Amino acid sequence: MVARTPMKKSPRVDVALCAVVFGLGAFSTPLAAAAASAAQPYKVITTTQIPATGGIDYVTADSLNRRVYVSCGSIVNVFDLDTYKLVGTLPNASGHGVAIDPENHTGVVSGNPATFFNTQTLQPIKTIPAPGADGYIFDPLTHHFVIGSHRAPNLLVVDSKDGSVVGTIDAIAPGGVNAAVEQGVSDGEGHLYFDVANMHHIAVIDAKTLTVTGHFDLGEKGNGPAGLAIDIKNHLLFAMCRGGNGGTPTCVILSSIDGKIVTTLALAGSSDGGGFNPHTMEAFSSHGNGTLSVIKEISPTEFALTEVVQTKSGGKTCAVDTKADRIIVITREAVPTVAADAPAAAPATAPAAVPAAPEPGTTAGAVAVSPAAPRGAGPGGRGNTGPQLLDVMFIGR
Repeated sequence: MVARTPMKKSPRVDVALCAVVFGLGAFSTPLAAAAASAAQPYKVITTTQIPATGGIDYVTADSLNRRVYVSCGSIVNVFDLDTYKLVGTLPNASGHGVAIDPENHTGVVSGNPATFFNTQTLQPIKTIPAPGADGYIFDPLTHHFVIGSHRAPNLLVVDSKDGSVVGTIDAIAPGGVNAAVEQGVSDGEGHLYFDVANMHHIAVIDAKTLTVTGHFDLGEKGNGPAGLAIDIKNHLLFAMCRGGNGGTPTCVILSSIDGKIVTTLALAGSSDGGGFNPHTMEAFSSHGNGTLSVIKEISPTEFALTEVVQTKSGGKTCAVDTKADRIIVITREAVPTVAADAPAAAPATAPAAVPAAPEPGTTAGAVAVSPAAPRGAGPGGRGNTGPQLLDVMFIGR
């Protein structure tokens, strides 16, 4: 373990902190309203469904510009955070997910090649070789996109203003072992943190020098970290661990300064995504078994698992809309089949109600369905075959 020294926050970062985790935004809501809503349990407010071709992995929320980005197969689907509707697509941009710079209106799709694009026009600008691309972040201090990989070079750094390659970082695991990099976060003060799933630790990166400055060991309970969230104000990391090899899925809460473990909490399922809302002081972990764990930060040293929200099978990654205090979870499901001798469905629920797939580069609407809508035959993820639906679940109080 190597401690790091907190850096003085740059004045220009105060607004840019809106996007420290997966390009997420952070705008204040009245504290009284937040306190009043805390008494209500979280639930799936609505689910937007569109036809899906190909796999999914991450979801990204841009709270500043009110957009949600979901990469599905070779298309990036863009949804409105307020109306929940599909508002546009970026075609021919295959990848795991999308990092967003909300100020420069640019994004990069984490794939090989990575696609650098304009978020206002949804037009590609250039492609960038990115072997093994997986997780990603936007760092508001340096205005860099950082793409993680499961093989060397483990991190690819791209300038979010023009898409130029700034550099790469190798050997972010101790002893030179190849690192399986998953989710990452930025503290907006010059420090980047990435889950290293195969080594059960978090790598600490200096955002300006692009060097590894520390390795935080997650201990025996930190098996397979995949989701990662950060409380910037209190310098806390929430490592959401899968708990492989018979272990229990666990959230390891630790200091982002010296890596000291504060406590651990059992999760409701194997995690693949995490997020934190500074307004409600809650961390979230999404799981493929169709649950979302809600962890309340009572104080910087006291935490509790307060809720387990039912989502849908395969909903393993999430993002946080910190303006509306909502969580977005995605999954895929098979299109429901109708028996040949079944009576015809009413027009409101007929299969035709599901919209045709939008033409590449165009905008289109989507069908909003209730949380109780049929899930189809199988869970979401990257391996499903056959006709599919992409489900984008909006969770709130």
